[in-house]
Amino acid sequence: MKYFIVTYGCQMNVHDSEKIAAILESLDYQPAERREDADIIVFNTCAIREGAEDRVLGNIGNLKKMKKKNPDLIIAVCGCMTQKEQTANYLMNTFPFIDIVIGTFNLPKLGEYIKAVKTGRQLQLYPEGDIDESLPYKRTSGDNAWVNIMQGCNNFCTYCIVPYVRGREKSRKEESILSEIKDILAQGKYKKITLLGQNVNSYGGDLEPKVTFAQLLNDICAIDGDFTVSFMTSHPKDLTDDVIAAVAKQDKIEKYIHLPAQSGNDRILKLMNRKYTRQHYLEIIKKIRASIPNCRITSDFIVGFPTETEEEFNDTLSLVKEVRFDSIFAFMYSPRTGTVASNMEGQIPEKIKRQRVNKLLALEKLVQKEDNKR
Repeated sequence: MKYFIVTYGCQMNVHDSEKIAAILESLDYQPAERREDADIIVFNTCAIREGAEDRVLGNIGNLKKMKKKNPDLIIAVCGCMTQKEQTANYLMNTFPFIDIVIGTFNLPKLGEYIKAVKTGRQLQLYPEGDIDESLPYKRTSGDNAWVNIMQGCNNFCTYCIVPYVRGREKSRKEESILSEIKDILAQGKYKKITLLGQNVNSYGGDLEPKVTFAQLLNDICAIDGDFTVSFMTSHPKDLTDDVIAAVAKQDKIEKYIHLPAQSGNDRILKLMNRKYTRQHYLEIIKKIRASIPNCRITSDFIVGFPTETEEEFNDTLSLVKEVRFDSIFAFMYSPRTGTVASNMEGQIPEKIKRQRVNKLLALEKLVQKEDNKR
């Protein structure tokens, strides 16, 4: 029996797909080169933008012919998109040939659901619950090993669906993380450890006794071995001086920080519920560059947020010019049903959003060209 996994979205989803692969191989499935050769196809979905959901729906629709040709083919859809009850119901009603629809919280039970489908049941499940960190992974990212240090998010940025589909912040115990990393390094084939969380800077705030992210970084670097450490993603409001100091001091930590700004305008940042100002963001950049002169800094931006004026968008352009990021990721605002911003007045027309994102990306290329030349 063979499996084929299609992964959408962020590194957390890539890591979840490694968990899915391990579950499937425990059931004696082996990876297929093509989806046409698979006995089970799993879509691990993303809900962060409308475009990601549209791609999922289009690709699922294309499986109808395969299912008709091979009725024994099992089709499963999981991930952030299906954690939303409305979306799960839509999938089951629109694509009745799907066998399993599950969210992020019951992913560890995928093996049980596959066995149930083989007895003739169709499953639509999206319960809340704790993330099972005891499951193994089939690591698929070369000499890099992803390590979840926490799940969920408490920030509730007004544009973001993540807190609704990944839940509230829940940190793993430090000893569990350190034990996993030691086991990874003992295998002798991983040279890079990448720590994952929706907001790694807030790691440990829910633990008792509390552990800071800087403490975790320093303790990881105390582990014997030849390896490097990186992390994503940081939230500017929680990036503390002790984290910057750890990155500066520890040779094992990559000199790289991804620090999403999202906008360069204070009014838009407040509407986004980002909890920092442009000036605060620039002060953080100044601290990073003073402590870690060779640090690569990258960022994310959203253009066309509801009510954003041309002048406010120009503030984002000026921030990019001032900071001169090593690279940026720029996105057009995408309304997500259930978020505060989706109900805001003053939604920006698609044409204007597209013009702005193209202008921002063109500026990024110009900045990089100038810096590379210098």
